[in-house]
Amino acid sequence: MRARRLLSLGVVASLLAGLAACSVPSPDTAPSAPVADPDAPVVAFYGDSYTRGTGASSTDKRWSSIVSADRGWYEINRSENGLGFVNRREAMGPGLDDIPALIIDDDPDIVFVTMGLNDTFSYDRAAERIRAAIDSDLQRLRDGLPEARIVVVEPFWYTDDRPASVDVIAGWVEAAAARIGADHIDGASRWLEGHDADSAESWMASDGLHPDDTGYAVMAERMDAALRDLDPPL
Repeated sequence: MRARRLLSLGVVASLLAGLAACSVPSPDTAPSAPVADPDAPVVAFYGDSYTRGTGASSTDKRWSSIVSADRGWYEINRSENGLGFVNRREAMGPGLDDIPALIIDDDPDIVFVTMGLNDTFSYDRAAERIRAAIDSDLQRLRDGLPEARIVVVEPFWYTDDRPASVDVIAGWVEAAAARIGADHIDGASRWLEGHDADSAESWMASDGLHPDDTGYAVMAERMDAALRDLDPPL
């Protein structure tokens, strides 16, 4: 991995939209504390509330921070509540309205894309826009970061009931990942299956929409296993 300067990202406030409309405060999206190794890989996360860590008791309990700490990565978490490939993009406001551009400026070694959950709520009216935005975002990241390893994760999901659009969007994401030569992790939409808010063994926070600390720990465990199965492993 290339040597990197340690980057800083201010705490950003997010309006809640789509799935992110909830009463549980969201942790901030500042990067993890500087690691001792100045050559540590810089890893950027582009996602929604499930990667931002909404519902967790603290940022170090979210799956991205657990995985980053275990691997000695320097985490830059650019995820936002309610964000999708289409959802909330136009309402982000100056400085946050083009997160792919921010990630390209971060010049990370590795990029995680964990998007698509919130677009499910817009599928009936914006299917073609969603598909086009998936292709555009991933191609921009590849063009802007030709040396970075890009890991595209199947969109997360939060209930045992699954609209057909979940699998349609997941298919578009997988196909776009293949087109840019990115790694793809499938099955993530089922990682919380059987433990939604209606389950006697729920892994969801009090809002019923986002994982609690147990849910994020399980997501981290499953992400860890999926990363080790990549070729080459991460």
